[in-house]
Amino acid sequence: MGLATMTEMLEEAQAGRYAVGAFNIVDYGSARVAVEAAEALKAPMIVQVSVKTAKFWGVATIMAWMKEMASRSPVPVALHLDHCKEVDFIKQCLDAGWTSVMIDASAKPFAENLAATREVVEMARRTGASVEAEMGRIVGVEDDLFVKHEDSSLADPREAVQFCKGLGLAAFAPAIGTAHGIYKGEPKIAFDRLEVIARQSGVPIALHGGTGLADDVFRKAIALGCAKVNISTAIKYAFIDGFVDYHAAHKEYEPLKPIGAQLEKVREVITTSIRLFGGEGRA
Repeated sequence: MGLATMTEMLEEAQAGRYAVGAFNIVDYGSARVAVEAAEALKAPMIVQVSVKTAKFWGVATIMAWMKEMASRSPVPVALHLDHCKEVDFIKQCLDAGWTSVMIDASAKPFAENLAATREVVEMARRTGASVEAEMGRIVGVEDDLFVKHEDSSLADPREAVQFCKGLGLAAFAPAIGTAHGIYKGEPKIAFDRLEVIARQSGVPIALHGGTGLADDVFRKAIALGCAKVNISTAIKYAFIDGFVDYHAAHKEYEPLKPIGAQLEKVREVITTSIRLFGGEGRA
């Protein structure tokens, strides 16, 4: 089928009131099981890559992995760069053929965020890629970027709608009270802001900080317009714990066995999430 952008899959998800899972992969193996899980459930898939992961393996290397997987996959697969603040690095990914990117200029004032986003949208338009942007500051740690509670801020609905107007974004990530990382208490989600932004902007909403949210929170957010749900921390935990737990139980030094156990744990997280978000059978 070849790599897809997020645009069409998120428009369909928004209209159908389900969400496409966006899963932060760690390596080739985790990317492969993400695509396999989507294929088994006949679901669209967003393979999402953090900036540090992209730099670790190399932009061209990850593109080669995903191009090969998508070429033989019957489901749409998008390759998305997550939370990037560096316009030059976004350009590297676009030039290499990545089909989707996120510009995160949310720490900047409104005008500077909008200007940076417009610059990336123009670059992406030349390659046919889709773009996600963010407004407000989401608390927690993402790709070694730490936002304290006192520095977090929710997206203002009026500004968010103004921001999205005319940009042609595939996804918009407003800060609504979720957090990156592990929740240390029950999050207070600003569903009222989410509803207004989704309805008035018309842009599919991306829900960040998905790991650890209750099932009913996901369902309500999706019903209100979230068409993309990010899962990162749960993948990291499954990736590490799957390997470590297998080795602790078996004390074997045949690497493929703990790696296999590791990837099965990652597959379980992705499969459960796709079903919860309503993506099964939507490809």
